[in-house]
Amino acid sequence: MKKYLRPLLPLVFLGFLACQSNTSTTLPHSASANAKVYYPEKGDDWQQRTPEQVGMDPELLAQAVLYAQTQETKWPRDFSNQEEVFGKLLGPIPASRAGTNGIILRHGYIVAEWGDTKSVDPTYSIAKSFLSTILGITVDKGMIKDIQDPVGQYIKDGGYDSEHNRKVTWQHHAQQTSEWEGALFGKTHTFVGKEEFGSGERKPRELKEPGTFYEYNDVRINRMSLSLLRLWEKPLPQVLKERVMDPIGASETWQYLPYRNSLVEVDGKQLPSVSGGTRWGGGLWINTRDEARFGYLFLRQGKWKNKQIVSNEWVREATTPSPHGPDYGYLWWLNTQKKQWPNAPSTSFAALGAGSNTIWVDPEHDLVVVWRWHGTNGDEFFKRIIAAVKQ
Repeated sequence: MKKYLRPLLPLVFLGFLACQSNTSTTLPHSASANAKVYYPEKGDDWQQRTPEQVGMDPELLAQAVLYAQTQETKWPRDFSNQEEVFGKLLGPIPASRAGTNGIILRHGYIVAEWGDTKSVDPTYSIAKSFLSTILGITVDKGMIKDIQDPVGQYIKDGGYDSEHNRKVTWQHHAQQTSEWEGALFGKTHTFVGKEEFGSGERKPRELKEPGTFYEYNDVRINRMSLSLLRLWEKPLPQVLKERVMDPIGASETWQYLPYRNSLVEVDGKQLPSVSGGTRWGGGLWINTRDEARFGYLFLRQGKWKNKQIVSNEWVREATTPSPHGPDYGYLWWLNTQKKQWPNAPSTSFAALGAGSNTIWVDPEHDLVVVWRWHGTNGDEFFKRIIAAVKQ
């Protein structure tokens, strides 16, 4: 894996005035009604602002970032704990990762950036929120007529033939309530067995009725990903690139890697099926700046410039809590009950991955925060950022 050797910066506040994008639209939420929405151009063509220019207190924001820099995860930089924690690997793992790093956007402008934000690192379960977005685009296109349809109505590969699995809907998969039963790529839905599942192994339990019980389960999300692959009949990384990442101006550095044994036959072709994380290797490897673009897409209700990438209806549904389990939408973590981040707005939400990796979206304050390789749940950091917002 190529690494970007940029020195660790204590804090970058770069502010310069530049012309607004000519594709602007009215800015929602906390900004002035007469302001325009700014969207960065491709790659590093991303305007910066000082805290004062976006209505933030520079000293408080600097203190928030200095706090974040002291909270690096104890996760080994060489990933040497991977199999101990997660079990037997099925795919690649990089040799090393960056240190803690991050970026803060207000009104779409970069207001703070620290660490190596161009390092392409595994982002673990943040990949689930990307898969959720592909699912949303699939629904938007009418390839899935209703999110509550049983997956077995569309997918005829044997994975949904049993009486139990026939009840599993696309919505169940997206809410992690599917209770799908089976094995995929050498891992079973049960998570039983230390060799295969490491310290994350679970005790045997009886299956519940699909749609009635929440369990965070990568095997089941991998099954959803395989089902989407069969619908699209082309690799999901290609779908993601064409439908999301290229339109939002992401770099060319990100990779979405399959397992060594996850090639499947689709319409006579051998295609890679990707996972919902890097628990067993592979997964989405991406830099912080590209994640900030993805978070900003959701802050703007699925719209980028004049194009609706994923419908605002999907964004609303994806960030609506399921009646089961924790505060969780369609593979997004929510704060509706103010339990996840007590000091943040109830309307904020995030994509979360082990490590820890976080893309946090705060519509109330028009913020996106990406924080990589930290050892907290983020609440104290978000509290400090919000305290810096003056208007």
